[in-house]
Amino acid sequence: MTTTHHSGTHMMRALLIGLAIATLAACSTTVVREPTSSSSTRKPSQAKPGATVRVQRGDTLYGIAFRNGVDVKDLAAWNGIAPPYTIYPGQSLKLYPASGSRPVATTTTPTRPATGTTTRPTPPPAPITRPAATPAPANSGFAWRWPADGHLIGRFVNGDATKQGVDIAGSNGQAVRAAADGVVVYSGAGLVGYGELIIVKHNEQWLSAYGHNRKRLVNEGQSVKAGQQIAEMGSSGASREMLHFEIRHNGKPVDPLQYLPAR
Repeated sequence: MTTTHHSGTHMMRALLIGLAIATLAACSTTVVREPTSSSSTRKPSQAKPGATVRVQRGDTLYGIAFRNGVDVKDLAAWNGIAPPYTIYPGQSLKLYPASGSRPVATTTTPTRPATGTTTRPTPPPAPITRPAATPAPANSGFAWRWPADGHLIGRFVNGDATKQGVDIAGSNGQAVRAAADGVVVYSGAGLVGYGELIIVKHNEQWLSAYGHNRKRLVNEGQSVKAGQQIAEMGSSGASREMLHFEIRHNGKPVDPLQYLPAR
């Protein structure tokens, strides 16, 4: 009886230990899910069906994409250009995907009224004009810095091709700094209206541009840090010494004041 009792006790103890181990193992099993990032979904650029651009000497794909308000990746895909995005003078680039085509104008034949009746055309209702609303800012995922000291003399206006950024007044030779970490993808004077221009790529979706410089201090392909001086302020392509600063998301200009810190 004693042997049977001890044997039963050992079996019961072993069973309880086994159940405890199984319970602990079940509790330690977790499912790890990667966070869903909104930045991984990129909206395509606004195509311009039928529009093309002829590459000029000194042009870069980034410069052409910037000038036409499209994302460089879309422009490259529409024209079958692989990295490092080499283009040639005289080359024709489409500003629309292969499936796009030039819009076809359609004509309609007006319906004549029945004989003996007189009809007067009804004037169309006056269009309702509303000011263009500034869309809610997308999250860039990093902090921006002011690219120069000075007071604001020009603001962003949504939909106005002449006001796609902000203008910061300053003095000749004043430091112009990178607004965030990135890589210089354009450094030149080939974009009309911008003077000596620098474009910095911060990631696959975000660019910043610095125009009207007196002197550019960085070259294409060079990595820069936030706050690093990249140019000297000037008046190239402008009527006075100032910095024209733009932020672009997927090739589209956005209001820099929605991203720069208050001051």
